[in-house]
Amino acid sequence: MALLTTLACGCTSNNGKDDEKTANETIPALNLANMDTSFKPGDDFFRYCNNNWLKNNPIPDEYTNYGAFAELDNKSNEQIDLIIKEVSNDTTAQHGSIAQKIRDFYNAGMDTVAIEERGYSELLPYFELINGINSKDELPALIAKLHYEGFGGLFGDFVMSDPKNAEMMIMHLYQGGLSLPDRDDYFGDDEKKQEMHQMFKQHVAKMFELTGTESEAAKQKAEGIFAFETRLAEKSMDRVARRDPDTTYNKTSMADLCKMSPAFNWDTYFTQLGMPAFDSLNVGMPEFIKGLNETLKATDLSVIKDYLTWKVITESASMLSSDLDKENFNFYANYLYGQEQQRPRWKRIIGAMNGCLGEAIGQLYVEKNFPKEAKDRMIELIGNLRKSLGNRIQNLDWMTDETKARALAKLDAINVKVGYPDKWRDYSKYDVTPESYFQNVRKASIYESDREINKLGKPIDREEWFMTPQTVNAYYSPEYNEIVFPAGILQSPFFNNDADDAINYGGIGVVIGHEMTHGFDDEGRKYDKNGNLNDWWTEKDAEQLKQRTQRLVELFNEFELRGHHINGELTLGENIADLGGLNVAWDAYQMTEEAKANKSIDGFTPAQRFFISYGTIWRNNIRDKALERRILEDVHSPAEARVNRTLFSMPHFYEAFEISPEDRLYIKPEDRANIW
Repeated sequence: MALLTTLACGCTSNNGKDDEKTANETIPALNLANMDTSFKPGDDFFRYCNNNWLKNNPIPDEYTNYGAFAELDNKSNEQIDLIIKEVSNDTTAQHGSIAQKIRDFYNAGMDTVAIEERGYSELLPYFELINGINSKDELPALIAKLHYEGFGGLFGDFVMSDPKNAEMMIMHLYQGGLSLPDRDDYFGDDEKKQEMHQMFKQHVAKMFELTGTESEAAKQKAEGIFAFETRLAEKSMDRVARRDPDTTYNKTSMADLCKMSPAFNWDTYFTQLGMPAFDSLNVGMPEFIKGLNETLKATDLSVIKDYLTWKVITESASMLSSDLDKENFNFYANYLYGQEQQRPRWKRIIGAMNGCLGEAIGQLYVEKNFPKEAKDRMIELIGNLRKSLGNRIQNLDWMTDETKARALAKLDAINVKVGYPDKWRDYSKYDVTPESYFQNVRKASIYESDREINKLGKPIDREEWFMTPQTVNAYYSPEYNEIVFPAGILQSPFFNNDADDAINYGGIGVVIGHEMTHGFDDEGRKYDKNGNLNDWWTEKDAEQLKQRTQRLVELFNEFELRGHHINGELTLGENIADLGGLNVAWDAYQMTEEAKANKSIDGFTPAQRFFISYGTIWRNNIRDKALERRILEDVHSPAEARVNRTLFSMPHFYEAFEISPEDRLYIKPEDRANIW
């Protein structure tokens, strides 16, 4: 339950020094030049706050959308690049040291001459492995090896806490194996869907041709792969259903799993994967696993082998020669999302390094870019937001005292992590060499697989982080009942240590409130204070929440952007968190001396600055294709809706800007959402 998906995430901090800024530079609390006050706040508050910025910042060719997060992404890459250059100057770094791993990973990724010379040759052992099997009975061992080395296919599995015994780590088995972004992409006879299917098959065929398959044979393989994936999609659970943790919790014995899908030998699969023996696991989507059994039985082995070969090719393309890399980009980034050109290679390699050596880089990053005073100020803000949410829970008129007491206990139990881990990840077992980018990424996958396997059957590690310190994002984990704020997000426009309180409470304060509220949204509320999936609500209170959240579903279903209606059910959890975060941050801000003094700055009242700050953090230009995909796939509403829809259920917003029934976005008081 993160503030954003990774689609727009960056990783940096404005609070440190770099080559372009002096140590004493002060970042403006509010850049008035970005605003366009010719827009009425009640007609389009998103553009009132951001229109001049939107006009002056067209989307660069290397992005599908561009906003505050992407700006920080650029700055972060520059900061990390400086770190890498500094580390790389140490030619005496011993093999196995963090400096050596960072240096050699980067250099291998940037060595395009060697990568071009190798072409796809590093895939040949996998092709031989896949083509070498002669029976479906050999599939479990083969797929275990592919999964262990980081390739997808057929289904997904991972080790995570048991939702009903949160202290213990168990195996989870989930649907997977699709190559298009969403299961619904495989269905439909409309012109747009038919074009996508044709383009996908052409892309698959082209990738096979580039790896040595004759043209007609490649086309036949593509047809078979699309038909196979369509059968997987037919049994896949849709995104809305997957949001319900009760639906995706199905504790199952190994014996029953084998009965559910006898065509696949699960004992062989898990043994080959290197898993210690276990008696039970969570099968997130039982109907998918049953359907997988029928699909494997009904499909020729040759098609399954083609499918597994395709997964190896497509998931390796960015690490191989430019013909494969560009073809993969042309379909997945350009055709599907409208990205006009690839990001510079050095940025892509840094992105890969953040995935493979994230905390190693993060440790160096925070030393240079994250001041202690930022962490201290955040801890203070979080304390104020926790108090504010507690007061709101106490004063709810729709919740019984019994549920209130449990809600307050859960709020008190929320663990807080700020900046960076107290315990850094150990990369000593991850071997990096300068010879092969592909092999370094594969070895990173093996390193991660070993880490996952080692967790099985053990207590959870509450010190572990699931974002790197340099990430510009934040998250709430219902299983851990914790909120996490990496160093990367603790910078302007979210957080500015030199700004007035209105700016910080309207920015990072809302982010804090957003993550806290996730503990009480329609999903998070089902977990208790210890992270267990446990219905601690009275039946009456659960029904009250459902009725109130339904209003939010309807409000977002009605909201249209460029001809597309938002899916209010898919985005419900994030919309609840946005509205809750605004209310909680507003109340916390009212406790400050600044709010009580009510002195205007730059011609705006403190209340106005609070809401403008919120509008500013969501400034974002987005391409048409990317918007369409985001509305289909993303549990987060588009940025414009997070401003122009969410704020209009806030009574204080109406008062701050004197919004009237004549304004375009006005919502009648009785029609507004009022939850937390």
